[in-house]
Amino acid sequence: MKKIILSFGLGLLLISCGDSGDKKTTEEPKEEAKTDVPATTDLSSNPDYQTGLGLIAKSDCLTCHKVDEALIGPSYRDVANKYASLSDTIVTHLAGKIINGGSGVWGEVAMTAHPTVSQEDAKAMVKYVLLLKK
Repeated sequence: MKKIILSFGLGLLLISCGDSGDKKTTEEPKEEAKTDVPATTDLSSNPDYQTGLGLIAKSDCLTCHKVDEALIGPSYRDVANKYASLSDTIVTHLAGKIINGGSGVWGEVAMTAHPTVSQEDAKAMVKYVLLLKK
């Protein structure tokens, strides 16, 4: 019985984090995403920061991730601290995780695949996240 309830809960979680692909809005980036960056580091003029922030704000990423606190997935800052010092190939690798999903790196909950995100947009999102390293 516990396995059924756990499976049902996990299924609902994955559905809620999924990208339906029908979100085609031109709304501005959410205010929450803008204010999570520490005031001591001004990244706002960095084009990678601006592009990535805009793409993330228009996606469903903030359903599972925040800049400084873990939700369903790790915080962006934790991801940046883990990967930012690695070689440039990490951008392509993490972009693949956004597009194809993945599991096992940050715990039991799987990263939902986002097949409608282009490789270029996924790389821009990763570059934004990696800029958040402390």
